[in-house]
Amino acid sequence: MGPLKGIRIIEMAGIGPGPFAAMLLADMGADVLRLYRADQPALLGAAGPDVTGRGRASVPVNLKEDDGRELVLSLADKADGLIEGFRPGVMERLGLGPDVLLKRNPRLVYGRMTGYGQEGPMSSVAGHDINYISLAGVLGAIARHGEKPLFPLNLVGDYGGGGMFLAFGVVCGLLEARGSGRGQVVDAAMVDGAATLMTIFHGLRAAGIWRDEPGTNVLDSGAHFYEVYETSDGGHISVGAIEPQFYAKLLELLELDPAEFPQWNNDRWPEFKQRFAELFRTRTRDEWAALLEPADACATPVLGIGEAAAHPHMTARGTFVEHDGVMQPAPAPRFSRTVPEIADPPTPDEALRAWGVDQG
Repeated sequence: MGPLKGIRIIEMAGIGPGPFAAMLLADMGADVLRLYRADQPALLGAAGPDVTGRGRASVPVNLKEDDGRELVLSLADKADGLIEGFRPGVMERLGLGPDVLLKRNPRLVYGRMTGYGQEGPMSSVAGHDINYISLAGVLGAIARHGEKPLFPLNLVGDYGGGGMFLAFGVVCGLLEARGSGRGQVVDAAMVDGAATLMTIFHGLRAAGIWRDEPGTNVLDSGAHFYEVYETSDGGHISVGAIEPQFYAKLLELLELDPAEFPQWNNDRWPEFKQRFAELFRTRTRDEWAALLEPADACATPVLGIGEAAAHPHMTARGTFVEHDGVMQPAPAPRFSRTVPEIADPPTPDEALRAWGVDQG
């Protein structure tokens, strides 16, 4: 079940990117064993379904006691990988740092998730997604002209630049260890991952086709053909008609004269945006969607979280699934042979016995 079947990963439970990385690995079939503090508070102070905790057993452990630390050591001896998201130095003070674990299990891939990394002047400073993407130059680029930056939820730091890079790094380490027989430490910092996600914009800036002033470029709301427009019912339509053929189709469906709307006349973009805005306010979101969505105009309705699962395309692909009574995204990406799915985890005792540990 999944391409990572047979891989054993220890997850030292935390919040944000660590659980997301563990979810990705578990979705792909890895046997992930989550070790958590029994007194750990609920995420954002709210009780309820732990969707990112899906697909893996959770075992309580007290790392302040010898028995708890011995359990981690015993499991690490049998593991292919371990991921943790404590501040630098915490695992070392517990006697569970990479030097100790790699000495016992030389093939272990030790994944470390932090905001600022394992070294550097801010490595021990507290922060969250919004801080990491600020420092990486991401947040400052996400703003409309003349407005303050708007953070993209916590998708770029915690998940895109954090959890995904941690999972990717661990899998890379596991592949390398198959040939070398040696594990290593993966230092996944959210500032590094978030900065990497901006690579294309550094290239565009170096080429002189990206301005530092937010809201004046093609992809940051500067262009009229890459924008979100309000409709008559308070809904919205997203437009991303960058290529000339898609822009031409958009103008055709909007019944606008191409001669009056030259695409790359940047000085007139604000004027064109105003014209587009007035036009989109003449119909409802769903009326525009019926006209634009089937065509190669790169225009689609903006759906809410609760609406996305019901969209016909998402339904046809099974992009969302219901598991344990909760509608949630299905495992991604997809594989033709080793098909991933959300697994029902064993009980804590069953999971420990499967790892060769019997706590009586």
